[in-house]
Amino acid sequence: MKQQYFKQTYIKLALLLIAISTGLLGLSMALMGHHKHITLATDFYGITAFLPGYIYNLLAAFSFIAVSVIACLAIKHTRLRALLGYSLIVVSVVPLFSLLGQSMWIDSLGGFPAIGSGQGVIKYFALLSIGLLFIEIDLSVKTKQWLSVIPVLVVLVWIGGMKFTLLEAKGIEDLVLSSPFMSWMYSIWDLQTTSNIIGIYDLIAVALIIAAMFNSRLLVPAILMSGAVFAVTQTFLITWGAALSSETLLSTGGHFLIKDLWFIVNLFFFWQLSKQSQLK
Repeated sequence: MKQQYFKQTYIKLALLLIAISTGLLGLSMALMGHHKHITLATDFYGITAFLPGYIYNLLAAFSFIAVSVIACLAIKHTRLRALLGYSLIVVSVVPLFSLLGQSMWIDSLGGFPAIGSGQGVIKYFALLSIGLLFIEIDLSVKTKQWLSVIPVLVVLVWIGGMKFTLLEAKGIEDLVLSSPFMSWMYSIWDLQTTSNIIGIYDLIAVALIIAAMFNSRLLVPAILMSGAVFAVTQTFLITWGAALSSETLLSTGGHFLIKDLWFIVNLFFFWQLSKQSQLK
């Protein structure tokens, strides 16, 4: 009974985070109007010329707002959770396929796997995972554990690995400088060393998560260490002045940051499924 109570609590928290993140993304997109990230996707699918840019933007905004509404309703009405799952799959698959386009990669760093515009896109792996878990496909608990945590591993390895490049070190400088949790690092280390240390932290978190799949005693430190990455990212929405906008709620930078809430949802599922596995 206690296990079931906590399971429902995690799911409700997950639904709330999905509702908040997708709702803010959708409203922000609607207020922002057409922007280059939409064009990158429509260019990949070869449909840019078919409709005005603002129509594609409204379609994307409406999709996120619809997902947010379904997520809110699904907190109370469990029968809507499968519908939410399918909606999340559709919303995530469309941008994920665009990773196959050359525009997502940095040519000066050799193209794939050096992420350019694709940094925001790979975060949709988290949403895809959440969608698959909500439709409750017939998989073993262990397989669902991997499904819940693979997006976390992907983003920590991929974006964490980028921290060892000068381009990424410069890219995170303003974020780190704005943070009361991280700005002190520049007083001890230079730009690249600071970025390298953050990258090493990410890779250690990856190793802990994988180890926790086989040793339950490492579950708590693995979740705390990886969860801290995404929790600190959310603080940038407050500390980094460019994240918010009085006109559009979020900037495109804010869009990138708020997507990390999805990985926190992944970790909710990972925790719950790990506990379920221990009971078997």
